[in-house]
Amino acid sequence: MSISIEISFSKSVKVSGGLVVAMGSAAAPVSEAAKTVDPGGRLEKAARVGEFAGKAFSTLDVVAPADAPADRIALVGTGDPAKLSAHDWLRIGGKVFALSGKARKLTVLLGEGDVPSVEAVADIALGLLLRSYSFDAYKTKKGDDDEKEPRSLEVVIQHADAAGCKKAFASRQAVAEGVTLARNLVNEPANVLGPVEFAARAKELEALGVTVEILTEKEMKKLRMEALLGVSLGSVRPPRLAVMRWQGAKAKDKPVAFVGKGVVFDTGGISIKPAAGMEDMKGDMGGAAAVTGLMHVLAARKAKVNAVGIIGLVENMPDGAAQRPGDIVRSMSGQTIEVINTDAEGRLVLCDALTYCQEKFDPAIMINLATLTGAVMVALGQHHAGLFSNNDELSQALTRAGEVTEERVWRLPLSADYDKMIDSKFADMKNTGGRYAGSITAAQFLKRFVKDTTPWAHLDIAGTAMGSPSTDINQSWASGYGVRLLDELVRANYEG
Repeated sequence: MSISIEISFSKSVKVSGGLVVAMGSAAAPVSEAAKTVDPGGRLEKAARVGEFAGKAFSTLDVVAPADAPADRIALVGTGDPAKLSAHDWLRIGGKVFALSGKARKLTVLLGEGDVPSVEAVADIALGLLLRSYSFDAYKTKKGDDDEKEPRSLEVVIQHADAAGCKKAFASRQAVAEGVTLARNLVNEPANVLGPVEFAARAKELEALGVTVEILTEKEMKKLRMEALLGVSLGSVRPPRLAVMRWQGAKAKDKPVAFVGKGVVFDTGGISIKPAAGMEDMKGDMGGAAAVTGLMHVLAARKAKVNAVGIIGLVENMPDGAAQRPGDIVRSMSGQTIEVINTDAEGRLVLCDALTYCQEKFDPAIMINLATLTGAVMVALGQHHAGLFSNNDELSQALTRAGEVTEERVWRLPLSADYDKMIDSKFADMKNTGGRYAGSITAAQFLKRFVKDTTPWAHLDIAGTAMGSPSTDINQSWASGYGVRLLDELVRANYEG
């Protein structure tokens, strides 16, 4: 069921009822902090019997401990705390939430010295929030108890430097909100979230100080975005281009730009997909969702950077008016495209959005995200996104950000040999290069719309944005992939 969580930090905590979670390390499986709520020493006995040795990410749950002020006491192992990364602390936070069950009150005891920094404490809180996410807006029965009201959970995290923890958590809370937004957008059914409705969600970012402009079909026709518009011809739902701007630096500073594919539902068009699994194509706007979530984060944490987020929003449907294989369209850049397969539609949306981004904003860097090809899943599975780039420095920065957040990327090649595969007999290019190297030829297609002077990267997130494996910080079908990755990229490289 859905849950409302309130997190606070305190130097000292008086425990009364609810669940108490304490950290246990390899050096001290039952910490001094844990012993303060277990004066009888029963936790130490439970740890011995349960063979809890404080190994990282291990847990021990003691229900109704005698003479304790809490209803339950649980231990979460940290191993050697000094060896844990920021993402490891997120996982610890996820473990903490997983233990909460139906508790309404949760106290986390850290004491002094159990956690190396207030940053780690803030990461625990972020991990707890990320793990708590669920999407049940359309369920009329919320769990086994049929509760109709959202569950509320009061979380108090005890630490010697409570004020420092609160300050460190502020930016993490913005990240949690952005990831939640991205997950919600991907999880929404396509009958609820069409291009117009998605654009309206982007417009809501104005409440955070983001400037949002929505381009209609009429305005895109004036800009000659025939590639993007061609994808939408078979749908009764009109396309939109949402342009989000955050000004957190000097006006003269070039913005960092992010472009997202927003195909709210993809049937494949005339080149229709097989019926099995087509319901998952409501998530074919995962790139646009990530860009929207990222813009929320940057604005909510008042990032000292100028940023632009552009999302092309369309629905790809078969209809008497839909574009056909063999059609030729002229992109905003003036280059012509032979449509070989109408199911290779995401690149048609992106190419016009990339052109608009460069002509309008002349960005310092430009990164696009798209659930673009099934081929990238064949190559990389669901644990890395495919990375393609014309710039080594940007690629390295993205790789580092992926290692920090564990939203990993893996660089794949671009070359003239692959580029030849999308040459067309009748137009400047065709929108698919055939069976082999599908994710690479898709990237080569996009590269033709990027200026050589623009540092650019393309992230193919087909395997990571939806249907990705459950983790300690995500149990949802939609992962929100890309929000934390790009926020870390901006934070580490582009903020003043």
